[in-house]
Amino acid sequence: MSIAKAVLSGTVYRNPEKRFTGNNIPVTSFTLNIDEKEISLIRVIARGNLAETLEQAVSKGDKIVVDGRLQISSVQTEEGTEKKVTELDLSSFEVISSSNSVSPSASSNKTSDEVVKFSEVEMNDVLIGEEEIPF
Repeated sequence: MSIAKAVLSGTVYRNPEKRFTGNNIPVTSFTLNIDEKEISLIRVIARGNLAETLEQAVSKGDKIVVDGRLQISSVQTEEGTEKKVTELDLSSFEVISSSNSVSPSASSNKTSDEVVKFSEVEMNDVLIGEEEIPF
């Protein structure tokens, strides 16, 4: 597995899905399309408080910017073959435009065209092992 820092922008391709680890830590993931001309997907994963915020603030069709650690790892498919998967371990995100008529921030009167930024809590507060990630 290799790890690198990345900042990506794109369109949310699939709605976020929230799950919980064995220690009851929320983990939210979604797919981001980073290419406007063709489908080029990156899986984005958030943990802890950021996972909760992400699930409420982001939905399919939103334009967002994400920041985090880019990871390329191998997974076994149902057919038994090995496949490379690119994921971003999310540190922060910004909603650039929302596909909903609802504002990206439920507690404010911002319009969907305004940028809303969310940052993660310290990673030391949310350390979990790979075996605890439920997917």
